[in-house]
Amino acid sequence: MTETITSRPVRTAAPGAPAALGGLGLFTVLLAAALPLVDFFIVNVALPTIGTDLSASEAVLELVVAGYGVAYAVLLVLGGRLGDLFGRRRLFLGGMAAFGLTSLACGLAPDAWSLVAARVAQGASAAAMLPQVLATIQATTTGPRRAKAMGLYGATAGLSMVAGQILGGVLVAADIAGTGWRSVFLVNVPVVLAGLFLAVRAVPETRSARPEPVDVPGTFLLAASILTLLVPLTEGRAAGWPLWTWLSLAAFPFVAAAFYAVERRADRAGRTPLVPPSLFAIVSLRRGLLLIVPFSIGFSGFMFVIAVALQQGAGLGPVAAGLALAPLAVVFFLFSLAGPRLVARFGTRVVPTGAALQGVGLALMTLAAWRSWPDLGLVELLPGAAVAGAGQALQLPVVLRLVLSEVPAERAGVGSGVMVTTQQSSLALGVATLGTLFLSLIPGMGMRDALVTTLLVQLAAVALTGLLSLRLPRTIV
Repeated sequence: MTETITSRPVRTAAPGAPAALGGLGLFTVLLAAALPLVDFFIVNVALPTIGTDLSASEAVLELVVAGYGVAYAVLLVLGGRLGDLFGRRRLFLGGMAAFGLTSLACGLAPDAWSLVAARVAQGASAAAMLPQVLATIQATTTGPRRAKAMGLYGATAGLSMVAGQILGGVLVAADIAGTGWRSVFLVNVPVVLAGLFLAVRAVPETRSARPEPVDVPGTFLLAASILTLLVPLTEGRAAGWPLWTWLSLAAFPFVAAAFYAVERRADRAGRTPLVPPSLFAIVSLRRGLLLIVPFSIGFSGFMFVIAVALQQGAGLGPVAAGLALAPLAVVFFLFSLAGPRLVARFGTRVVPTGAALQGVGLALMTLAAWRSWPDLGLVELLPGAAVAGAGQALQLPVVLRLVLSEVPAERAGVGSGVMVTTQQSSLALGVATLGTLFLSLIPGMGMRDALVTTLLVQLAAVALTGLLSLRLPRTIV
């Protein structure tokens, strides 16, 4: 089955054949892939300044993070489906433009609740843009070119999550033209303008050859499933765990079961549901997604916890707190470049090796926190951060590539939406669970012991990731 492609004159292709994604086009979609992940983490080190400037309570500050993450996660699969239906390039351009406008709204927000509303809209914009990146790669590349593109996507995703936190610290401290924390959002505007200019020139249009209408019941039930789980977990501690949080959590398994039943019925009837259960018959997708969950929970939880601990406990400024993780980012980038060659030689066996390295690095950082507190910074964290960065680089890019490796081109939008939703929901869940654990332990245990305990819990998640990686297919198609 082939993709139906609509090309601009500068992107010529044989009739019925996909237009190739060139180097400039790949750079453009990877730039767009970086933006939503950078913005998920960029606010971590800016939250104290935002709270002071806007007189925002802790619960409202958590909504600044959670509102973006939840809106993003809820709408990702729908964004992938709409790209299949109306054209991925069209959704990509619209989503990117909206991301720029909502970033501007965040940067100009006059009060805390305006910022929360703008962040929700920003998350929705990201959900329209990001699924088109993976779907475009799937539809316009094959063989070694696809492997290289997916490897670069995975490297971009991992690096963006660390770089966002570092960039946030630098921008807040730089206080460019007196903008302070607002610059962490305003910086997106020129990047989006450049991305739109490049996308118009270099990104080909693709859409599914047999697009299906939007699955309305499935969309609402998926949104309800994610909301009933993530909202109480992210807001419960700051709100004092009122009754609605427990009722919401109790409703989650029933709503999720209803979503699965509706999707299975639609799949068996020959329609294409929002998340086709038959898609999970693909072993590489199913096992890859299962591994993404603990990896992403641990990663985002660690990034949130270490930002709070270094600023509020160790007394570091935003720049020092962000740069403390620079070794992780640098080593991640270097090992990501070597990843495709290692996979070609050793297959997915590099993933459990990466999990082992990440575990060693996390253990070294835990030991540093135990022995050096409160004098914890770049020097003390460097050995552990470097080893952990190497381990993460041998896992994330490989698994992201594996998940979509056998998804048919006509289901590229659905597959990419499912994968990114799993990743994003897990990132939000990591902040909600490990972040809540850490903040809850501080009053009774103190900052150091709360940090050490939380890092040990994450170490258990790394061990689980390593065990799950042993069940991955040995080769990647």
